[in-house]
Amino acid sequence: MANEKILVVEDEGIVVLHIKKTLEKLGYVVADIASTGDDAIMKAMECRPDLVLMDVVLKGAVDGVDAAEKIRALFGIPVVYLTAHADEATAQRAKVTEPFGYIVKPFRARDLYISIEFAIYRSKMEANRKSLTGELQDAREKIRTLQGLIPVCAWCKKVRNDKGYWEQIEKFISENTGVNFSHGICPECEGRVEEEEVADRKE
Repeated sequence: MANEKILVVEDEGIVVLHIKKTLEKLGYVVADIASTGDDAIMKAMECRPDLVLMDVVLKGAVDGVDAAEKIRALFGIPVVYLTAHADEATAQRAKVTEPFGYIVKPFRARDLYISIEFAIYRSKMEANRKSLTGELQDAREKIRTLQGLIPVCAWCKKVRNDKGYWEQIEKFISENTGVNFSHGICPECEGRVEEEEVADRKE
């Protein structure tokens, strides 16, 4: 745990104070507090917390389930529900939003801590997996580029990249594969260089 920021979404003042006090004792930072669904979405955008602790039933047109769905879709922030409503209908609605946890009030500090830690860990693992998947996809695209037809100038041997610009073949390969080049002179060319130098001296 490294002082993760948590947005608390709760519309009962006394409950808010209890949650805030518990979180701070556990070592978390309460980034902000929201009392409505609309307010929760706005504050999630502003403070970008590591996790949102969300009540299901909130005042206003946007309840906790709607707010959680939008926060996850827009910002990719994990949401843990903390609610007194444990009925089947509420649980089914909440499940669709793919929450990272569901805690029923009244809660114990230990249960809250475990749920938050698992949620943050899972969120980080998912982010790492998406990053690795993106890198793998980029690598596959680069391999496909190299396996396909590569336009090479017959005169200067430059390569035309996918943006239509001509560049040195070393740069093209390096940018598409990560391969670095070192330069030298092969024996055949070395002989030619020596012949040219001798010819130049004679002139």
